[in-house]
Parts: sequence; structure tokens; C-alpha cells
Amino acid sequence: MTPFSKNMVSVSLWITVVVLFGSLCDGGKILVVPLEGSHWVNMDILIKALHGQGHSIDVIRTYNSWFVKENSTYYNSITIPNTKGMDEEFVEDMISKTIDHERGKSHWLSTVQLFLDVVSDMYEMHKMICQLITNMFESEEIMKALKEKQYDLMLTDPVWGAGIFLAHKLKLPMVYNVRWTTTGEGHFNIASSPMSYIPITGSGNTDKMNFVQRVKNVFHYFLMAFQYSYFNLPQYQALCDKYFHPPVNFYELLQGADIWLMRVDFVFEFPRPTMPNIIYIGGFQCKPAKALPHDLEDFMQSSGEHGVIIMSLGSFISALPDDLTTEIATAFAQLPQKVIWRYTGKRPSTFGNNTLLVDWMPQNDLLGHPKTNVFIAHGGTNGVQEALYHGIPVVGIPFFFDQYDNLLRLQERGGAKIVSIATLDKNTLHAAIQEVINEPSYRLSMQRLSHLHRDKPVKPLDSALFWIEFVMRHKGAAHLRTESYKLPWYSYYSVDVAVTLFAVVLIFSLSIFLTVRYMCVKCCSRKRKTE
Repeated sequence: MTPFSKNMVSVSLWITVVVLFGSLCDGGKILVVPLEGSHWVNMDILIKALHGQGHSIDVIRTYNSWFVKENSTYYNSITIPNTKGMDEEFVEDMISKTIDHERGKSHWLSTVQLFLDVVSDMYEMHKMICQLITNMFESEEIMKALKEKQYDLMLTDPVWGAGIFLAHKLKLPMVYNVRWTTTGEGHFNIASSPMSYIPITGSGNTDKMNFVQRVKNVFHYFLMAFQYSYFNLPQYQALCDKYFHPPVNFYELLQGADIWLMRVDFVFEFPRPTMPNIIYIGGFQCKPAKALPHDLEDFMQSSGEHGVIIMSLGSFISALPDDLTTEIATAFAQLPQKVIWRYTGKRPSTFGNNTLLVDWMPQNDLLGHPKTNVFIAHGGTNGVQEALYHGIPVVGIPFFFDQYDNLLRLQERGGAKIVSIATLDKNTLHAAIQEVINEPSYRLSMQRLSHLHRDKPVKPLDSALFWIEFVMRHKGAAHLRTESYKLPWYSYYSVDVAVTLFAVVLIFSLSIFLTVRYMCVKCCSRKRKTE
């Protein structure tokens, strides 16, 4: 047996022991502060798995929480009264602004105006979270109950700052379920991120950039820094100054998590520097497909040799403008394939007989079905990773945030075709679908990525559970955390060292110059006296 085979056997035995005999950590108490939407969808998977390991889970929620239900069989909810969170109306307004801008219906809405609208929306979202933090900290009853629980761990999504505040207040070790933080893409907070080959979200760049693209990358970096430094972070810093004594820097609290469970892997992400406390769990929500309900299975089989296309625009997008859905439905009606479209808005007038409209669908199971040919998606991380896991090529229709960048990563690897909202109509959508179906390279590329993604010694979910329990067993993971985030910027970039060395070289060179000059003057003076 080769060393590689022995290692694989050892890993398999380890996983088997965990599965058969349960958690390697006694049942602990975990406090969870999640995010809404698709972020909750994958946090929910972690919570279920932790509950299955024998841990007790408490989840913080607002009274109007969109996704986090008050009653559950695998977690206890803690509802913060008189605290409003992000809801459907808030998200629908953001989507409407984006669509109107992209399609040119609001001519007055320039790119600058759209940027300012996004900044304003993000400001309001974090303002809601700051109010949540204030309501918790001002309530003696809530804080007393949380302290009495004596939690072992804080598990949170750092896009919102509430979990970070609670972890510091309750002195809990902290684990992130993370891709984004309050300041942008998570890697930028703790790992070196050279802008020469690491694209900034929204720049439309890949890891291969020419000079003009690098200039654009730097511009987007400063744009991102401006947004977060002047609109988001000050809100949280004001609460740090109010509630923590001695005062602490919020950005240091954000950087100080013990483990970062990063929801990507390097089959999907562009290679970049990382840190030992970043654990890559991309695709942890993916699993082999299960049998479909009879009605869906019958529909799939009725597609014959042409197969099926499935479309879902994620948990946030529930409705689209009528003229846009008419174009989409018309494109579908022209296809020989059957289509399953998850959509809860008004039924389009051009709806074809080959299309099935559903409120919900078992997306993972459909993607794993042998009849599925193409996945039409908005580009959310969960969806593109499920497509990658099952090797299904993607036609991407990005709307906002990181969706274009996610799809760009698949497109660069040959597994996706992007159609922008600005150009989306029946012709462009139909042409993109036909290209992805008829050109074998798309499916072959996704299948190759799928093989790479699955070829791992430990499943991503098992890795996530291990590291969460690791932090609980050892009361943190300080030995894996870099101290770099505590350094001022001039020390981090060694500007002080460079200035000091430059000064030493300058003084030494000047000293030599002045000494030589003095000696030359002396020699010339003696020569004149002799003459």
C-alpha cells in the first residue's frame, strides 16, 4: 500500500469513528447570530449538523425575521423585541433599483447615483443591526439571561456586527461562517491581498490583469474602503466607545475571530495568500442527489432525449418586472428542453407548455439528476457551488453584490456563460442556453471542476464541525491567529523600517560625502599655502 493510500485509509477511519461514536467534544452550548436570506440557508445546515452532534444551539433573531423561524426542533430562538431587521420590502427595493439602472429605464439614475443608493441601503442595514445591539445591551433581562447560559462558543456571520459585539461582551471564543464581513470580502481583513492579482469585488477583473485592469482594481479598492470606512464602521465604533471600557477598536474585534470557516475553496476561488485559521469549507451544503417527488420525476422523464433546464434566482428575488419575465418565458417556450422555473411572481403571458412554474424546488436533487442539462442562476455562492458539485454548466444572470464575480470565476474556468440584465431578452437568453447545451466544453469543464472539488480527504461539513468543536475544546485557537491586525499600518507595511533604513543610508552617505569634501578642501588649502 502506498503512503497516499495509507493516509486516505487513516482519514476514512477517523471520519468513520466520528460518525459512529458521535462528537469528539462533549455537548456544548453555542450562541448563533446569523444573517438573513441565503446566508441563513447555509448557517441552518451547520446548526442542524451541530445539533446532531449533541450540542445545544440558541439563535438570536429579530421579531420580523424573514428566514429565522421562532419555533424549531433543533435550535432555541431568542427573539429581541422592538427590533426590526432586514425584510422582503427592503430587499425588493434594492433589486428594483438595480434592475431599473441596468436596463436603462431610469435615465437619471447614473452609475454614481446607483453607488450612492447601495451605500445608503448598506448604511440603513447596519443601522438596524446597531439598533439590535443597543436593544440587547440596554436590556438587563436579555444580557443576564445570556450570561447565565454560560455559552462555550459564538458562531456568527460577520456581515453583521451583532455577533462580534456579543462575543466580546460575553468573553466567548468566536467562529465565523464567512465569505463577507462588514468591510467586504473576508480575506482582505486578515490575509495579505496584493491588488496586482487579487480582483476586488465589483471590478469585473480576474486574477490575470493588464495595466488598465490593475488601475481599475485599485480604484474599486479605494471605493470599497471609502464606503466601509465612512459609512459602516463608524456606526459600530460608536457602540464600542459607548459599551466597552476600556474602549476597543471594532475593526480589531472583527479581525480577532479564532476560526474563519470560509465558504469557498480553490477550485472556485482564485489562488491567493491565506492564514492558518482560515478553513475552506466551500460546498459544505452540497450532497448527493436524493430521489425526487413522483410529480417532479415524471416531469423530468417526460423531457426525453432533450433533458431539462432548471432556473432559480435565489431566496431574495421573488418577483421581476412583467416585461422581463415575458422575455424569459418566451425564450423558454422556444426550447425543445423542458424547464423548471422557481418563481413566485405573476405568471408570464408567454408561458410555454414545456415550462413548469414552482414556488419551491429541491435544487440540489434536481442539479444531481441525470436529465438536468443547464442551471440558470443569479450567481449566489450556494447555487454556483451546488452546480459545481454536480458538474452542471451555468447560464448566469447576476443582479448585485458578489453575483457577477462568482459567475466570472466559473466563466473563466469554462463552466458558465454570463448574460447581463442590461442585455437580457428572449434572443440573448435563448442564444446563451443553446450555446451552453450544444458546446460540450461547458459540461466537460464543470465535470472536471466537480471531480477536483470532490477529491478531498475530509468532507467540508466534517471539517467545519471538527474546527468548531476544536475551538470549544481548547477555549479558542489563539495559536492560529496572526497578530498582524494589532499592528498600525506603518508597521504592517514596514514603512517605519524602510524610513529608518533610508535615513541611516542617507546619513551614512552624507557623512562620507562631507568627510571627503572636508578632506579635499583641506588638501587644496595646504597646496595653496605651499605655493
